[in-house]
Amino acid sequence: MTAGAAGAVGAVGEAGAVGAAGAGVRATARIGARPDGRGGTALPTLEGGGPLALRRTRASGDEARVMLVGAMSGPLGGDRFTVSADVAEGARLHVGSAAATIALPGQAKGEARYDVHLKVGADAELCWLPEQLISANGSELHLTTRVDLAAGARLTLREEQVLGRTGEEPGRLTSRLTVLYDGHPLLDQELSSGPGAPGGWDGPAVLAAHRALGQLLVVRPQYARRPVEPRLLGEFASLTPLAGPGALVTVLAPDALHLRRTLDEALRSLG
Repeated sequence: MTAGAAGAVGAVGEAGAVGAAGAGVRATARIGARPDGRGGTALPTLEGGGPLALRRTRASGDEARVMLVGAMSGPLGGDRFTVSADVAEGARLHVGSAAATIALPGQAKGEARYDVHLKVGADAELCWLPEQLISANGSELHLTTRVDLAAGARLTLREEQVLGRTGEEPGRLTSRLTVLYDGHPLLDQELSSGPGAPGGWDGPAVLAAHRALGQLLVVRPQYARRPVEPRLLGEFASLTPLAGPGALVTVLAPDALHLRRTLDEALRSLG
């Protein structure tokens, strides 16, 4: 997940990485959250390995907390990472990451893939708040996030992307976010940027030469009855009600610091 020393990787276990250097790493992490029967949330499933390590941290009230900790560089070219979280009815889960994820070029040919699968039951809540994804020069990453929400579920999801490290051009990054609520589409969008992306990705109609972009999706059942009011949050930031119980904040910024500040302020305003 995070920057570090890259090395040859062999078989590491079913929940971790399998494969050899030059062939790309395969890694899976799984989180399962359930009510513990005492007013809190238990984690009967907490499995990770290789570059995807999971650590339970101190709970906050009835909310369980998990940190995704990167044990290796990556994702590199040819890698395949998958993270899933299943939050059962009545449970509450908060997931963060210890540091930024850096997509890097690797020895293996082809793009890297990072797939996130999230499922939230009725009267359950998931806060999915990872650190930034940095698309380093020469990398090629396809990121997909799919969220399935039951009726009555609550979600706070943040995505932040930084195109290139300081002073360098970005790699190729394609990201898609798909959210279903009670089986119906709530949000489905895709963006490609960097070398080889469709023309105009850096033009005034899309990123307008900004190198940091992010979004905050907040789903609350009450938004179906009382949608948020659309408004500008700055010159390159907006709050938009969705056709369903959701609100979407979209931000462009010159760097990661300005991006995080704007998203944090938006989250505080939404409560």
